Amino acid sequence: MGFVTSKSNTLLEAGLSARALRQDLVSSNIANIDTPFYKARDVDFETALIEKKKAIYGENSAATKLEMAQTDASHLSGTSGFDSTQSTVYLRDGHMARNDGNTVDLDVETSELGKNAMMFNALASGLQKNGLIFKSVIEYSSKI
Repeated sequence: MGFVTSKSNTLLEAGLSARALRQDLVSSNIANIDTPFYKARDVDFETALIEKKKAIYGENSAATKLEMAQTDASHLSGTSGFDSTQSTVYLRDGHMARNDGNTVDLDVETSELGKNAMMFNALASGLQKNGLIFKSVIEYSSKI
């Protein structure tokens, strides 16, 4: 195991890996746009990230649940049946299949490719900024 500066670095790296996998799947969908009976595939990124967060920070850590503040007795208590650890499930195969049974829609795939690339760049930027903070702390500590 390497030198770990923060738990968030591990989570950001896991997010980058999941986004890279999603990029591969969407690219594969586009490459198979003319393949008969090919079904568009996708990865449930949110569930993978939630599971990784649980593994890094622990199942029962204080960071897993955010309680709603009540500043007055007449305020509503909030919803108690909502589980924020579950991701939203969506179906990619909700598009009409063409005559050859293929469900790949080029418009959907290119928009997903763009969104995924933007999220990948945001995660990479966050990882870089986290490293720069650590670097500045080391540089400042050498001047003392």
